[in-house]
Amino acid sequence: MLGRQPKRFFKKRRVPVRDKVPEPWAANPLMRYVEAFLDWSAVHGFRPQGVNLRGKALKRFVAWADERSLTQLTDITLPILERYQAYLFHYQQPNGKPLSFTSQQLLLVPLRGFFKWAARERHMLYNPASELMLPRKTRTLPRYVLSIDQVDSLLRETDITHPAGIRDRAMLEVLYATAVRRTEMAHLRLPDWNRNAGTLRVHEGKGGKDRVVPLGERAEAWLTKYVDDVRPQLVIDDTDYTLFITDYGEPFSKNRLGDLVRRYLDWAGITVPGSCHLLRHACATHMLENGADIRFIQVLLGHADINSTQIYTQVSINKLKEIHAATHPGRLSHRRAAAPADADARQALLAALQAEGEDE
Repeated sequence: MLGRQPKRFFKKRRVPVRDKVPEPWAANPLMRYVEAFLDWSAVHGFRPQGVNLRGKALKRFVAWADERSLTQLTDITLPILERYQAYLFHYQQPNGKPLSFTSQQLLLVPLRGFFKWAARERHMLYNPASELMLPRKTRTLPRYVLSIDQVDSLLRETDITHPAGIRDRAMLEVLYATAVRRTEMAHLRLPDWNRNAGTLRVHEGKGGKDRVVPLGERAEAWLTKYVDDVRPQLVIDDTDYTLFITDYGEPFSKNRLGDLVRRYLDWAGITVPGSCHLLRHACATHMLENGADIRFIQVLLGHADINSTQIYTQVSINKLKEIHAATHPGRLSHRRAAAPADADARQALLAALQAEGEDE
């Protein structure tokens, strides 16, 4: 059955941008150093996204410091930073939940970089964050992993009789085949696709690193159909080489891409949280279950550390169950085959098993 026809994305009505009232902490003298540090970060090759994240974390700290009348770099000591760390630990979000240790770490790491810079630039006599101990970053298992049947159901929801449906099918296929992140997907350009080699080049993925990933036959077939037959109908600016564009000829933002995938998940009756990352998890897990070496999955996912990839060895419970059933000596078929034929021997075996249980 063909899926629902995709709804067009409507542009939001443009409204005049009003001048925002500056926050009280924006006048804190610490902000002068923060702005200088962010400029230094940009000059030394940090990506705009990384500079933006640093800025948000540091401005949050300045706001906290301003409430406590801390206005000079010399006011900041290790005990002050530890108080801020304790504040983050006890902070309650609007939904009533605390910040995860990962979120706390993301807010504290920029502080260490900032004060290291301040000490090196002689704005401070010493670095108060040099001995700040960060919270341990926990590695949590993906809560939900789509099955192969669920992925097939998701793909079938696209209306391939409609140009937008062909584009969406190509996008879903590429997400599932390559395990790219949604930001990486949004930044793909036409020259990144090597038709002869059947690969995609992912520019400046997480950590600013490039990688080349295979497409696979099915994903490449749908991408070919989209690029040859559909994209020319959608493109407005011939100088824009963004690979996937909306109904209005604009590049997909990461949020719009996430909303599109979430809509198809809902139509497929898949109500678990998440969107694009579900397909990334599914790709890695399904490949592992089919025998792929974890080192190849590490390259596909763009993980610098194989420890980040090894989480999928824990996710792949189906493969573990299959191997356990085939190899564990306690399996039922093995027990039956090894069971003595006469009743006395069977009784002796049961007694021995019972004794083992009592010993434990």
